[in-house]
Amino acid sequence: MPLDPPPSAPIAIILAAGKGTRMLSDLPKVLVPVRGRPMICYVIDALHKAGVEKICVVVGYQADLVRRELADVAGVEFVLQADQLGTGHAVMMCRRKLVDQMGPVFVVAGDSPLLQAATLQCLLAEFRCQGADCLLGTVEKENPTGMGRIVRDAEGKFLAIIEEKDATPAQRKLHEINASTYLFRADALLQSLDSLTDANAQQEYYITDCPSILLAAGKMVVALKALRPCEALSINTVDDLKAVEVAMEQLPDE
Repeated sequence: MPLDPPPSAPIAIILAAGKGTRMLSDLPKVLVPVRGRPMICYVIDALHKAGVEKICVVVGYQADLVRRELADVAGVEFVLQADQLGTGHAVMMCRRKLVDQMGPVFVVAGDSPLLQAATLQCLLAEFRCQGADCLLGTVEKENPTGMGRIVRDAEGKFLAIIEEKDATPAQRKLHEINASTYLFRADALLQSLDSLTDANAQQEYYITDCPSILLAAGKMVVALKALRPCEALSINTVDDLKAVEVAMEQLPDE
């Protein structure tokens, strides 16, 4: 029987509950194949290569299919999000997994198969070096339309993630975007979840609010431009899938 990793080792939460309506498939989105493999498998590979042994996969739509597909993958556990009430709500479902965790917690999307192990290792090293409570991986994107912008103060420190629909004209001109790749201290993540609300038009709980909640509480939040543009390519449509497959062919083997 393999031993559990020590509580100070990094763990990960993969958000994988969505249906993927625009993918023209009845499969859960994270099981849609990319070059012959379910897209979530690439995310799990990157986490494993970065030294993450314990991975909590949040499942929802056709949860049993995802469980069956990943049943034999080392270190993977499943958490059910029966009602899809936002990304923050998905992480809330993992509370029991976080209570005894003393090390870093990655929160990543299951539909970002170009995420690279080297990037995750870079984020982890910087997180530990700075003693951060939360670190966001960000990227400069030539065309950031539709993406949440990273707002910084005059000294370059993180202030907020502003979704495009809420952004001012000046903020829409920013090219640094949130790449849905986070690292949290487990206790800080739990603290932010306790303060998370659904006071928005969609009445959902968003993980993007957690960094600002921690910043307002006096915690250290760092936004690090560590991702390559291709790593911010998530898959929401058939066209996105084609773009990711083209980009994947151009990546060197790690």
